[in-house]
Amino acid sequence: MNPLPLADAAPASASASPADGPFIDVAAERDRTTGSTLASHFNAAGAALPSRGVVAAVVDHLRLEEAKGGYEAAAERRGRLDAVYSSAAGLIGAEPGDIALFDSASSGLRVMLDALRPTRGQRIVASSSTYVSHALHLMSVAREHGIDLVIAPYDERRRVDVAALEAILSDGVPSIVTVAHVPTSSGLVEPAAQIGEVVQRYGGTYILDATQSVGHLSVDVREIGCDVLVTTGRKFLRAPRGTGFAYVRDTLRERLLPAAPDVRGARWVSSASWELDATARRYETWEGAIAARLGLGAALDEAAARGLAATEQWLVSAGDRLRTALAGIDGVTVADPAGTRSAIVTFVIEGVASPDAVVELARRGVRVVSVPATHGQWDLGDRGVPGVVRASPHVYNDDTDVSALVDGVAAIATGITR
Repeated sequence: MNPLPLADAAPASASASPADGPFIDVAAERDRTTGSTLASHFNAAGAALPSRGVVAAVVDHLRLEEAKGGYEAAAERRGRLDAVYSSAAGLIGAEPGDIALFDSASSGLRVMLDALRPTRGQRIVASSSTYVSHALHLMSVAREHGIDLVIAPYDERRRVDVAALEAILSDGVPSIVTVAHVPTSSGLVEPAAQIGEVVQRYGGTYILDATQSVGHLSVDVREIGCDVLVTTGRKFLRAPRGTGFAYVRDTLRERLLPAAPDVRGARWVSSASWELDATARRYETWEGAIAARLGLGAALDEAAARGLAATEQWLVSAGDRLRTALAGIDGVTVADPAGTRSAIVTFVIEGVASPDAVVELARRGVRVVSVPATHGQWDLGDRGVPGVVRASPHVYNDDTDVSALVDGVAAIATGITR
């Protein structure tokens, strides 16, 4: 079983009311979310259910491409496409020129790290919560270029130990610090702003993987102090798959040159020279799924209209409620580090492999996922946990969904322990 103590949790209602604070109309969210009526979907941290408005934005553009052609449809929707940059920027406290669109967070992180051109004599410091795709890239870059790759020490709650990080950076070695704000393998939330203050003090470059936090928690790049933020659309933002975006600080863009300039963000001005776009679009490529990007824009606007503070409060409360209920089931251990406050809840059932639990819950109409140690060796592997079941609610989950999940887990645990 997981050796970590259970996360602190407090019961919370399934939806907030005006008297309780920020309000989320769960019934309205369910009404605009077709999938919420078909199963109890607890996979917002993997790919959340899109709203009908998001789906309509995608399908409408595909119909326009069908009628007029891809280039012509994109030209007709240029204003809406430009608005996606403003919507993304507004959600995280940035400017439209700071935003680049990508097909995934992994692509964005790869492009950003390669643009930094790490070389021998530099150092990369990564959080133990780093996701597998980014970790593999970090290890490859470190191995190929002879760069020291340091896994940041963590505290008793498995968060980056900020004091230990400062001790590492104080030696003056040029450092790139990369942190997963919320990992894929647990509900942990890293102290992103405290890390940013330390990295800035010692002149490092700070990359924040916000894949699991944008749309889930209130995220402001000015408060966090990151140089680069990368996120995806398909998770808590409820956008289509194949979408994502990055924020790049304007002062960093002056020296962060794309490793592979593309006609999207560069202009070939003579036989041997080119000019880069002044905005973060210099990191993009020409080709992209325009329909999906318009869906991303719709999802961003819906997230802003719902309210980041209200959404965060509702989701964190939902996570607390699930941890409390699951911790009360014999044979079930909540695997999140102590003190976790997020909507990602991980657990193990004694005697049941996580993939098998996922299959059995799906048979009962409850959709969750299994996260194996191979997706987070610096976290799950370090803890000796072969895998966890991960449940991640969103604003369309009601009391019926919560009961279905908890009852399903209890039935599985009871069936094994009898």
